[in-house]
Amino acid sequence: MVYVVIALSFGLAGGIVGRIKGSSFFVWFLISGAFPFIGLLAAVLYRYETDEPRRLCPACGHICKIHDALCTRCGCELDFPEESEILPPVAPA
Repeated sequence: MVYVVIALSFGLAGGIVGRIKGSSFFVWFLISGAFPFIGLLAAVLYRYETDEPRRLCPACGHICKIHDALCTRCGCELDFPEESEILPPVAPA
């Protein structure tokens, strides 16, 4: 019974931290609940989704993450951009 309370507490904390960083609440809830201390630590150390550099699609102008191979709006194939084409990361709101 005590382990269930600890697992739910860590799961909730990990889920909230993961959601704040732009990831899935449910995934981090499961990870932090299954591995209480390690899961919460992983959620805290996980990178922010908004820290990733972005770029503009040359076809439609949609802002895509730098690692995307295809534009999510128009489906245009994207090559790895030159350093001058990389947009700065989005500031957290």
